[in-house]
Amino acid sequence: MAVTGDETESAATGDMSTYQICSPTSSLPHGMVMASSPGSVPSPQQLAEEATRKRELRLMKNREAARECRRKKKEYVKCLENRVAVLENQNKTLIEELKVLKDLYCHKPE
Repeated sequence: MAVTGDETESAATGDMSTYQICSPTSSLPHGMVMASSPGSVPSPQQLAEEATRKRELRLMKNREAARECRRKKKEYVKCLENRVAVLENQNKTLIEELKVLKDLYCHKPE
């Protein structure tokens, strides 16, 4: 509780009528409890709600991370498939070139 009034003069004279007792004001909405109030012990229901909230947050983050991982894996596989296609074309071209060169040099009339 807060005490207001001219405390120095009243304290010197012993006059208690100048003191007024005021209820403390809080900026928190009604029913909202501070998470880490000094000296207060959270109820089992509050602990359960906090645990549930943390679990939901962890699951949400895990879903997002899994989604990102699947996206990256799909991109990686697509990149590998493109590389395979390029290397297969290059291999086909080299095989044809080798065949042409073999025909040119192996069947040379003497």
